[in-house]
Amino acid sequence: MSDKFAKALETKDVLLADGATGTNLFNMGLESGDAPELWNTDEPNKIRALYQGSVDAGSDLFLTNTFGGTASRLKLHDAQHRVGELNRVGAELGREVADKSDREILVAGSVGPTGEILEPVGELTHSLAVEMFHEQADALKEGGVDMLWVETISAPEEFRAAAEAFAMVDMPWCGTMSFDTAGRTMMGVTSSDLAKLVEEFDVPPMAFGANCGTGASDILRTILGFVAQGTERPIISKGNAGIPKYVDGKIHYDGTPELMADYAVLARNAGVKIIGGCCGTMPIHLEKMREALDTRPKGDRPTLEEIVDIIGPFSSANDGTEEGAGGAERRTRRGRRRA
Repeated sequence: MSDKFAKALETKDVLLADGATGTNLFNMGLESGDAPELWNTDEPNKIRALYQGSVDAGSDLFLTNTFGGTASRLKLHDAQHRVGELNRVGAELGREVADKSDREILVAGSVGPTGEILEPVGELTHSLAVEMFHEQADALKEGGVDMLWVETISAPEEFRAAAEAFAMVDMPWCGTMSFDTAGRTMMGVTSSDLAKLVEEFDVPPMAFGANCGTGASDILRTILGFVAQGTERPIISKGNAGIPKYVDGKIHYDGTPELMADYAVLARNAGVKIIGGCCGTMPIHLEKMREALDTRPKGDRPTLEEIVDIIGPFSSANDGTEEGAGGAERRTRRGRRRA
């Protein structure tokens, strides 16, 4: 097992992660509905450029272009037989970019949701989910990632399946859920639920947290929810660059580089160890985040009022943890990628 990630967590005050995959690949010509993972073999130079953009912007780690790399997701593109190849190559391209840098860069193997609903609500069995995650994790390990990183998860059952699979391949791992329904995930998980869940595994994640969601303000409120549980485990925050809006027929995220710089500083002050961006976050945002983290002194943990004053209002009145809070209704969805 690689100890590079553990050393980075121990020696650095904060780690800057990467930004969006989809936003940047769409800017390179990816068409809506296409599988980004196919570009690992079809457009390797563009995937190298994706990774290099994060490194050049100052990121300490980046995630591989393998979010939809399980057999269930690739089956939508008749590529379920290519799980091993596409994940391995996505990791190898990342290793190539990281290893040529003059500073240490960590490569995280991105693992997204299966896109299916696990029993008892859905039809996907626990054993099959573990098998799919195991197949992907094996390939990412072969490709040379430093750790595995499951992201944008909504259901605790799927999180458990990923944790079991990752333990089988003996790799350090991280995990994030998306709290996008009035402070809860689509399947009703709260920040306090996740903080408790990660301590139940035989091999717990080295860091956990939130990604995606509904904007920088909301994810910071979720982070404070983790902190309130008294967790000593490193926390991850990868918030969207603002709120998506349709502009000239295309989705545009309204978060400026300056707003994301403020978000990064507030996240650090709240106690976050790994800070990055999700949907809409491009290298120009990461550059400002890096600059802010390096130049602004650490301050006190922000209050909810300070978050609203600096970043903007929350999208809901509560964070999902209050008794009787909205958002507890269980709904189903297919996992989204990091746009």
